[in-house]
Amino acid sequence: MDTNCKEKLEELRAAFEEILESYTDSMCFKPDILKESMKYSLVQGGKRLRPVMMFACAQMLGGKVQDVAQFALALEMIHTYSLIHDDLPAMDNDDFRRGKPSNHKQFGEGQAILAGDALLNEAYSICFAECSKGKTYRNAAAFLCKNAGASGMIAGQAADLYWQGREAGKAEADFIVLNKTAKMIISAVTVPAYVYGADENIIGLFSEFGKNFGFLFQITDDILDETGDFEKLGKSVGKDKEEKKLSALALFGREKSEELADHYCDICLKLLNEMPFESEFLQALTRYVRSREA
Repeated sequence: MDTNCKEKLEELRAAFEEILESYTDSMCFKPDILKESMKYSLVQGGKRLRPVMMFACAQMLGGKVQDVAQFALALEMIHTYSLIHDDLPAMDNDDFRRGKPSNHKQFGEGQAILAGDALLNEAYSICFAECSKGKTYRNAAAFLCKNAGASGMIAGQAADLYWQGREAGKAEADFIVLNKTAKMIISAVTVPAYVYGADENIIGLFSEFGKNFGFLFQITDDILDETGDFEKLGKSVGKDKEEKKLSALALFGREKSEELADHYCDICLKLLNEMPFESEFLQALTRYVRSREA
């Protein structure tokens, strides 16, 4: 990623951190442990990939970060709740997240479940509040909420658990990736198009880009689970194989998975080139995700 794109990445990430800090500073939930456990996972950082992509797409469409700021906050809350629950012993059973103890290791399993529940409910409350801004915001809120629920991320998580250790193929693996990972990235890049009342063709292009970016991200993540290290990733490695998770890596092996990642990267770049907007930053971000080590 060149210097200009790195600077934009940091600028958009910093913009989101400011929005998040304003929210966490205003949190007044009781008991204090609820507030502490919610905040613990929210402020741990991470790539902030989804808010950054949402802000970048808003700017591509001629808008401003502030136009979608609350949706970005809701999206990151949904993502964070999913990570808290994903780390639980009943799910992926991971003791670390972003280099720190997982929420349930810090606060206990019960409090971690409640922290995740609270973040999801807060995200929906934010989306409901945005609906007062008019029809385009209502459409954006409905799209985001649907992709987070039983027709999206939760369906993917359920399938991920169900197919663990069972005989399955590419169709089942694709269903997991589409719903568990790609649906929320589709939300990140498509919500701005809904907010600005873009036509169906533009919404379709953003949605297709988000889907393929989601597959690229997940396959790269699967590869890193085998080849990465804890210091860079901030989480345990080798767990997918150990727990017999259904993934491209499990189905096709390392070499074919690398080829699939290249394939999805190429599709993303092609779709960005088809858009009638300047897309240099998202192209650079796509290449960065393909080559990432963490």
